[in-house]
Amino acid sequence: MATASILGCAGYTGQETLDRVLAHPELELLALGSDSLAGQPASALDPRLDGELPGFSTNAEAAAAGADLLFLCLDNAAAAAFTPPADTVVVDLSGMHRLVDDAQALAWYGASPGAWSYGLPELFPADGPLIANPGCYATAALLALAPLAPFVETATIDAKSGMTGAGRTLKASSHAGFVLENLSPYAVGAHRHAPEIAQQLGVPVCFVPHLLPVRRGLLATCYVQTDADVRALLEDAYASSAVVRVLPEGVAPELARVQGTDAAEIGVFADRATGTTIVICALDNLGKGAAGQAVQNANLALGLDETLGLRLQGVLV
Repeated sequence: MATASILGCAGYTGQETLDRVLAHPELELLALGSDSLAGQPASALDPRLDGELPGFSTNAEAAAAGADLLFLCLDNAAAAAFTPPADTVVVDLSGMHRLVDDAQALAWYGASPGAWSYGLPELFPADGPLIANPGCYATAALLALAPLAPFVETATIDAKSGMTGAGRTLKASSHAGFVLENLSPYAVGAHRHAPEIAQQLGVPVCFVPHLLPVRRGLLATCYVQTDADVRALLEDAYASSAVVRVLPEGVAPELARVQGTDAAEIGVFADRATGTTIVICALDNLGKGAAGQAVQNANLALGLDETLGLRLQGVLV
């Protein structure tokens, strides 16, 4: 079995990654890294975690524990400063290694530590041991649009995510009094996932994210003008995928079916009045949008079945 350590385990993505590693039949958890919980037992994160798990060490100690696989669930600054150990698969869930152009990385993230291999397995499988896990919004938009990219000149993306997409650190916009019974756009024209989406698509995009008053889940509605057979392109792209499902004609994606899973749903519609094609993708921002995809990338890098450790089906109603 391969060994795995998780750095930044106290955050939402770290906790979700831990959950999948514990369910993984081919991964052995070696170290839990968290500077805020260092020295405490695993149960400090969740009382359901038993005493057989390793206790928390600092992130530096977890990185040096000698694991075959590291998950970086760190903030952008910490991820930018991280030096990968030799002969180790490292999956970075931050945004610091996604942008290929150094000037863009500096403009959007304030640092340019260098791009790693971008890993969206269904479309852009990572090449090499250093993997940049895509952003949650970027994952949904690219799943909806990348198979169409040769046939469109631009795209408009209206996306909405649950509040866990902003991370566990408290901020004014994540207070319950702000989020509940509210729907608000944010980072309009200035979200870091916009250049990431455009980079992988090869066409400019107009991207507006919104904060939903729910804990988890993400839905991206994408608008394009094209004469291509969009349904055929998407069905062909995901015909062999166990993770991404193109829904039957007339069926719309829903958050409820993907929440708590690592799967994604895609729906295809046409607006006859304007000739606009509408492609909708729903996924869990902490699942396929973060931890689930990180494990999927790690599986491929280790030569394992890409679905090991993943949750691919929600509750059937």
